[in-house]
Amino acid sequence: MSRRSKGARLHLRPARYKNGRLTHQATWVIRDGIGYYATGCSEREVAKAERALKDYIAQKYAPQRKERELERIPIADVLSIFIDDRPDLYIDNPDAKKYIARMGRLKDFWGKLTLSEITKAKCNEYVKERGNTGGARRDLEDLRAAVEHHADEGFHRGVVKVKLPRKGPPRDRWLTRAEAASLIWSCWRAREIQTVHRGPLKGQKIETDKRPLRHLARFILIGLYTGTRAAAIASASPTPAIGRSFVDLERGVYYRRAHGKQETNKRQTPVRVPSRLLAHLRRWHRCGIIQRYFVEFNGQPVKSVKTAFKRAVTLAELGKGVSPHTLRHTAATWLMQNAADPWESAGFLGMSVKMLIEVYGHHHPDHMKDAVAKIAAKPTASVMPQKRVTEMSTNVVKMPGK
Repeated sequence: MSRRSKGARLHLRPARYKNGRLTHQATWVIRDGIGYYATGCSEREVAKAERALKDYIAQKYAPQRKERELERIPIADVLSIFIDDRPDLYIDNPDAKKYIARMGRLKDFWGKLTLSEITKAKCNEYVKERGNTGGARRDLEDLRAAVEHHADEGFHRGVVKVKLPRKGPPRDRWLTRAEAASLIWSCWRAREIQTVHRGPLKGQKIETDKRPLRHLARFILIGLYTGTRAAAIASASPTPAIGRSFVDLERGVYYRRAHGKQETNKRQTPVRVPSRLLAHLRRWHRCGIIQRYFVEFNGQPVKSVKTAFKRAVTLAELGKGVSPHTLRHTAATWLMQNAADPWESAGFLGMSVKMLIEVYGHHHPDHMKDAVAKIAAKPTASVMPQKRVTEMSTNVVKMPGK
């Protein structure tokens, strides 16, 4: 059963610092579901913040939570209820912004329509307007989930089908060991480039001593050696806490699902850490290279590495189609190439054996081994073709001579 929304409430956003200097004062914000709304009130302006919350609640539209006919249920209500009832988005979730963006697109297109107007033709129209089949499919999956949640809550009883576009072919880009090494070294050696704004060198770009991609090298190593998804790598910590994935450095076990997070279809099973990676993790922790998380930038955990990863791929000259998720593809491919047991490999990666075989099985040295060996082999005596029977004009059947 889904958890009910806590409703709109005040939240004190703490002061923020950078390089030891105060950059943002502590302020009151209104937290509602997965959204934050500024009040413009400092920490001391409690009464003013409470008035802002009161005004916000008065202006907020509350969707009806009761059973109605499909023709009378705005899709905007369905989406709002779905967002409010998402329990996993109450923890600071790096995917929250993506949900907000997808819900915004869905509301822009579907918000003024009703559940009865969800048809195959309308779904196809959305895909065409979206312009990106993969992105449209992901959006419509959220719409389908919202409709199913609405039905599960007993707010409608009719059948509503959301037509999804055909799923695209799986990405098969993976890194060779040479490419992986090049990517890591590019991260390790990269220097920050700044533009000079004063003096005789004004306008020129120079390298500084700062190494802005070294945190990404740690991210890549964890991804390659465990095949873990990006969000679980970003939240990996040597200290157990709510909202963090935990790496037990003593026992060498990586608990990938963040503590307090519900299990989803994207399985994040515990995994034993390979000895080579475990040595790195222990050294980073022992030497103080990291504090709370294994992937930190300026002492803070990262929420996304897409921008940094894109730059690293450019520096390593790996071409198009390489993303953080490529590390997971690479781990699965390397396991198959090294003839790892499919059942153990699937458990290690947190995927089904069926998925592993279908997508990565062709990399295994035993893939079609028996068929390849026997297709050109001479038939043995036990499988010689039966000699043809020749039928004569009479009723006598005569076998051909030897």
